[in-house]
Amino acid sequence: MATWKAVILAAGQGKRMRSRIPKPLHLLAGKPVLLHLIEQVESAGFLRPIVVIPNQDTLISHALDGRADLAIQQTPSGTGDALISALDTLQEDVEHCLVINADLPLLRSQTICDLVSTHVESNASITLLTTCDSSQAGLGKIIRKPNGGITRIVEAHDASLKERQIPEVNGGVYAFRLHPLRENLTELKPSSSGELYVTDLVDITDKKGQPVESVSVSDPIELLGINDRVDLSQAELAVSQRTRIYWMLQGVTLIDPYSTFIESTVTIGDDTVVHPNTHIRGQTTIGADCSIGPNTIVTNSIIGIQCKVTSSVIEQSVLEDQVEIGPFSHLRAGTHIEQNGHIGNYVEVKASYLGSGIRVGHFSYLGDARIGQDVNIGAGTVTCNYDGAGKHPTTIGNNVLIGSDTMLVAPVRIGDHAITGAGAVVTDDVPENSLVVGVPARIANHTNPEPRNLKRRTNIG
Repeated sequence: MATWKAVILAAGQGKRMRSRIPKPLHLLAGKPVLLHLIEQVESAGFLRPIVVIPNQDTLISHALDGRADLAIQQTPSGTGDALISALDTLQEDVEHCLVINADLPLLRSQTICDLVSTHVESNASITLLTTCDSSQAGLGKIIRKPNGGITRIVEAHDASLKERQIPEVNGGVYAFRLHPLRENLTELKPSSSGELYVTDLVDITDKKGQPVESVSVSDPIELLGINDRVDLSQAELAVSQRTRIYWMLQGVTLIDPYSTFIESTVTIGDDTVVHPNTHIRGQTTIGADCSIGPNTIVTNSIIGIQCKVTSSVIEQSVLEDQVEIGPFSHLRAGTHIEQNGHIGNYVEVKASYLGSGIRVGHFSYLGDARIGQDVNIGAGTVTCNYDGAGKHPTTIGNNVLIGSDTMLVAPVRIGDHAITGAGAVVTDDVPENSLVVGVPARIANHTNPEPRNLKRRTNIG
């Protein structure tokens, strides 16, 4: 693609979205509409496309994060004017230009490659994508000569009654030879709205006897333009279906695909089973042989192999291998659970590191805690980490038994092999091998001759 450059027109106002967010930045399957398109353009071999943005933009350029070159359209004067803004940034060795409207997130890289191949082989001045099956209103109609050649594109609002019956429509994707394009752009005339349209280049090119070719897209969903929230919802359905089909073909079982929502940024290992009404979002990685759901939300998290998450919410957390969560638990940001951990029902964990073999059966809150290996947390345990002014840590050693309804008033440290009695309110550090009871908790037995190995205590609750 050394003699090609891609231009993405992203400076439109997008008024029909009725939003303060620029249209290209509305989220689709977890990432902006524009980034879906850029990924396909890059996959087709076009590195660092030029993205035309509106004057004084900060949001689109920030979202691109250096992934594209930028051209600025000073005033919103139509797609033709936007293309003129982009051409000023092109290097001299560029011979062909791919131009795409920014609101086409479903366009596939293979379709772009087909357009490029046809354009080169036909030696056309313009080659454009069309479809005959689109149900989307407002697309320009393709007007052909008796011999089949394209003579012009009529915008939907300018089409006659007869022209409105034409099934073939313009998709908003073009390949241009750059030399005639530069000349023809100077001949664009303002429309009734005062704007310059890229589509008028077809009429100018044909009248000069320069060839205009087309590639028909068999799947019209590729050319679905995002103009309003209804279009966005249709695109969401299409991307979700593509993603579900992809993961099922990769060896992931979706019990009910249509009630399963997996964003395009997610990675899932083989032989994992995803149950109904499950949402997997953001930069989430799930290992092999897991069971996720039903009724589960996982966001920006890492889950190891052979894990089970049931009816729970996992956010910005790490689960190592063979961890079980739920039902009805919530892991908040900063949670890390080592291998073979068990978090039962109605447990909330926040910004805590839980060692291997942890057992938290039910009805507990662990916040800002660091807990060692083979610890059992009894029902009703709370780390009282907030004193009204700041958060404080709780540290629990290895092989500790925290009795039911224990209140751990942070900052506090529990030593290895220690035990807290049921209902204890622990306000001071507990030495290792100690038993503390009462309110406030006090040492009942400072020397515990037989440190407990909680791996063997399967009936502790």
